[in-house]
Amino acid sequence: MFKELYEYRELLKSSVKKEIRGKYKASFLGVIWSFVNPLLQVLVYAIVFPYLIGNRVDNYVVYLITGIIPWTFFSTVIQTCGTCIKANSGIIKKVYFPRIILPLSAMISGLINFFISCLIILLFCIIFGVGISWHIVFVPLYALIEGVFALGIGMIVGACDAYVQDLEYIVNFLLQLAFYGTPIVYDIGQFESAGLLGKLVMMNPMTQIVMGFRDCFLYHRLPDFGMLVPLSAVALIMLGIGTLVFNKLEKGFAEQF
Repeated sequence: MFKELYEYRELLKSSVKKEIRGKYKASFLGVIWSFVNPLLQVLVYAIVFPYLIGNRVDNYVVYLITGIIPWTFFSTVIQTCGTCIKANSGIIKKVYFPRIILPLSAMISGLINFFISCLIILLFCIIFGVGISWHIVFVPLYALIEGVFALGIGMIVGACDAYVQDLEYIVNFLLQLAFYGTPIVYDIGQFESAGLLGKLVMMNPMTQIVMGFRDCFLYHRLPDFGMLVPLSAVALIMLGIGTLVFNKLEKGFAEQF
């Protein structure tokens, strides 16, 4: 697989460029939507949620933006991977190339967009007086872990979606459910006495990833290295499972369209 990816590296580069350029190609604001979307989400949650759950978090706007942008990266990769096989059905039926290029390019383009969106986080940190510290050097590490984890899930979704056409709608629902199972708009401390529900929230890998980004941007402290090892292991295991499922199902992709 790695040998094929190397041989088709130019196709991978072209596919990544296509993903980045084509995402907002037909829209009036173009790539600016990469900045506008998270800002609109932050605006809504910053107005509504403090009244619903009580504002128990200092620097709540920065707290929100450091959760929403990583989550947007995660959900976008899964959704894009989930439809990448169906979206490229025409070329899949005509030309041979490593099919794994499709979800991989979706993840890489999502990673690039995420790093661009990090400029928004830095801007918010400055505006709201949080500041910027050297701890942001760990941001690429968390981004890579998150990208690998999302790619593993995305490959499973994309491969299965070629056979089960309605799967993408189920995945969108599950992502909405997972959004509220991750401490993005609320403080994780609110679940300390929630029993099983609190444990499930803490066991969510995205909880640890989001908290890691907040350590880098908001709290200016070192990552929890004791948590990074199992978190990396979970991401790699998910990538391995995703690769196995994708390789198993890709043989029948052409026949499904």
